[in-house]
Amino acid sequence: MLLKILLFSLIFILIFPIFSVSKEVSDYIIVIKSKRIMLLLQEGKVIRAYKIALGKSPVGKKSIQGDGKTPEGTYYIADKNPNSRFYKSLKISYPNEQDLEKAQKEGINPGGDIMIHGLSKKVEFLGKYHIIEDWTEGCIAVTNEEIDEIWELVPKGTPIEILP
Repeated sequence: MLLKILLFSLIFILIFPIFSVSKEVSDYIIVIKSKRIMLLLQEGKVIRAYKIALGKSPVGKKSIQGDGKTPEGTYYIADKNPNSRFYKSLKISYPNEQDLEKAQKEGINPGGDIMIHGLSKKVEFLGKYHIIEDWTEGCIAVTNEEIDEIWELVPKGTPIEILP
């Protein structure tokens, strides 16, 4: 009898994942700068929403390194850094081709290193209150707890659309 129970338990453990609900994974990110919100979507449905802080000069499209603006346009998550200065970060593929063409025509450096990131050790005590003021150099900031969740839900290659 004990052998049957053990065998049944083993079979159940091995088969159960096949029947479990599929893991949530975001297949698209939308950032609405004017609302200071970031939405994670799966098959067109919002699965998470986050209040965010942006670059310290958030109105308008990023065009030059150091302007303090968060880019606008369509990009993708290019990489993940588990050892970021800002706890963890997801690199956004800014600048894209259009950004590079515009910068080349204007003879300027469009910048780069735009991330979705958590909070550094210096400000992590602020937690959800970090959004009171836009403070990044052009990145999208969330709490460390939120970046942990985003880290699990968003794979590399996920498209991100950043709207005004």
